[in-house]
Amino acid sequence: MAEERVSGGKGNGKAAAVKATKGEAAGKPRVAATKTGGAKTAKAADAESGPVRGGLAQTVTPDAALAKVIGGDPATRAEITKRIWEYVRKNALQDKSDGRVIHADERLKPVFGGKEQVTMFEMTKLVNQHVG
Repeated sequence: MAEERVSGGKGNGKAAAVKATKGEAAGKPRVAATKTGGAKTAKAADAESGPVRGGLAQTVTPDAALAKVIGGDPATRAEITKRIWEYVRKNALQDKSDGRVIHADERLKPVFGGKEQVTMFEMTKLVNQHVG
């Protein structure tokens, strides 16, 4: 019993309680060890497992109606949205008083489902129906 008092706890004298590191306490990402001895965040380790191409990063091919506006080359959804906005600005199709409204010209009408004008939020939804 005297040994326990001298060592400061049970076992081999090491502290029994494990304290959280500063990073864990602050909510920072956990760190995964690498084969080379370095450290990577868990997110970086997951990213190396293979390319995940979904959402805006997914490569898609425009259909014939959309290809008349932006070209038929495969591109990411983000790039297609960017090309649509370039077309809208180049042809002054954005409403002057309400920038959220896009007016359709003869090329955009088929893409917009025959509508004369759509909001920028509708535009993205309608354009996504013309990619595959």
